[in-house]
Amino acid sequence: MEITHMDPQLILYHGKITTLDPSQPEVTAVAVADGQIVGAGSDDELLALATAATEKVDLGGRRVIPGLNDSHLHVIRAGLFYNLELRWDGVPSVSQALEQLRLQAVRTPPPQWVRVIGGWNEFQFAEGRMPTLDEINQAAPDTPVFVLHLYDSALLNAAALRALGFGPDTPNPPGGLIARDARGNPTGLLIAEPSALILYSTIANAPKLSPDDQLNSTRHYLRELNRFGVTSVSDAGGGGQNYPDDYAVIKRLADDGHLSVRIAYSLFAQQPGEELSDYQRWLGMTHPGDGTDWLRVNGAGENLVWSAADFENFLQPRPDLQPVMEDQLEAVVRSLAEAQWPWRIHATYDESIGRFLDIFERVHRDVPIDHLRWFIDHAETVSQRNLERIQQLGGGVAIQHRMAYQGEYYIRRYGTESAKRRPPLRRMIEMGLPVGAGTDGTRVASYHPWTCLWWMVTSKTVGGTVLHDDSDRLTRAEALRLYTQGSAWFSNEDDRKGTLAVGQYADLAVLSDDYFAVEEDDIRGLESLLTMVGGKMVYGAGEFASLAPEAPPVSPSWSPVATFGGYDNSRPAPPKHDHVPIMSADGRVWSTGCGCSM
Repeated sequence: MEITHMDPQLILYHGKITTLDPSQPEVTAVAVADGQIVGAGSDDELLALATAATEKVDLGGRRVIPGLNDSHLHVIRAGLFYNLELRWDGVPSVSQALEQLRLQAVRTPPPQWVRVIGGWNEFQFAEGRMPTLDEINQAAPDTPVFVLHLYDSALLNAAALRALGFGPDTPNPPGGLIARDARGNPTGLLIAEPSALILYSTIANAPKLSPDDQLNSTRHYLRELNRFGVTSVSDAGGGGQNYPDDYAVIKRLADDGHLSVRIAYSLFAQQPGEELSDYQRWLGMTHPGDGTDWLRVNGAGENLVWSAADFENFLQPRPDLQPVMEDQLEAVVRSLAEAQWPWRIHATYDESIGRFLDIFERVHRDVPIDHLRWFIDHAETVSQRNLERIQQLGGGVAIQHRMAYQGEYYIRRYGTESAKRRPPLRRMIEMGLPVGAGTDGTRVASYHPWTCLWWMVTSKTVGGTVLHDDSDRLTRAEALRLYTQGSAWFSNEDDRKGTLAVGQYADLAVLSDDYFAVEEDDIRGLESLLTMVGGKMVYGAGEFASLAPEAPPVSPSWSPVATFGGYDNSRPAPPKHDHVPIMSADGRVWSTGCGCSM
């Protein structure tokens, strides 16, 4: 037993507590004081330290893990819109998704829209196909509807086309395509070719929530993350997420003590051609580490310059970054390095990573960067050589389960053999690279952490396609370590979070079932019954429901969250197809279904 505090405020006992501390990897009890773990050991040892004022919680033999830490989530932006969005994350069938759409269209008052903003794909559905435009128009004939499919396309009903004023003369934006019928009229399908600008610029035209509803929306989104045991996030900014204006809501929640997830946020360049001036302005306004243990500045990115964006759309060919990228990116990186700012940068393809590393190596010769904890986001196709270069420069890699949502598309374009080891997680771990796990939610993949953990362990897509060989899959302990200790490195907090060792934050989750004992496919069905951040109980369910505060009522009252909630965890096992999915010319399973999983 290790103990540093003789008067614990809280003792959790009679559990199976995974500490991730090598000196005592599993204990039955932990003691908490002043927001930290102050003791870990057996029930008898710790209960003997209790005073009359000590709160004691019987865990009932449940598995406890360190709080999950998503190293790449667009949490601040997502919070502002969560109450507006109908989530198809985890929904098991097209028929159920369309019925939700129909019901929400009736509930949604003008001029608001029904929005389905990513986090799903057709392979999760029992029907094995996309919803059609006709089905969407039948479900919602009068209320504008926008359905985002990852970051490759969107479906708009006729009412949305009318609200936007889209017609035969509406031009295609750069890098995007408005699909049209034989008469030139928009059909409602928007396609990224490969730029996602057409997608997020279109939804930006829809009404937003009021400031008070944005506060409520963010609280409910953070609580949704707590539902799955998430206690920390590294926020990756996002398009339309301007600093400091769009951070007012999250800062107010922090000031009022209403955050239930720790957030370390990065500043994302917004305007093409203005990136350097953006960062030079921000360098004078704030600094990494500014803030509190709950909300703090982390650095720059994931977008440093728009010319470096290699969009993760495997339905389209790999984008070849323009030559102007080198000069633009080097100017920004050099400014960041001189100011001692860490950065993160979006990079899907090895070809992009190689060009970025050329720049980082040039800057490093003049201004060392190997102590800054900079890192690459995504890195699905990174090569061994570039992993070595990242390691030599002191960098890391933040990985996500995007291949769980795009694996079939990747196979269609590059083949089954190429899909193996994408990203090469096993090799990164063997090298000792800093690696953190996350989701890239809420648009290109679901924010659901247990799908990511399941994907790392099984290498399955949400459609059931197995991507990796057995030898390249992670053990459950390895996957959990990446989602806790591993992710803490990326916010420079691995000295205080990621394990349940003495001196670490009392951030933990009591699980609905034993992560280490359930069947592999049941990993996706896990939830937290009690989530604690800094010794504060922020979420409770089941036998622990009374220990945590209730959430405020959802506002506005017509919000999809009030009726349907968030992630649908009712049927986490993937559909079972005994054939390669049948895809249309654009790569999507559009109107051809199957009966394999029925």
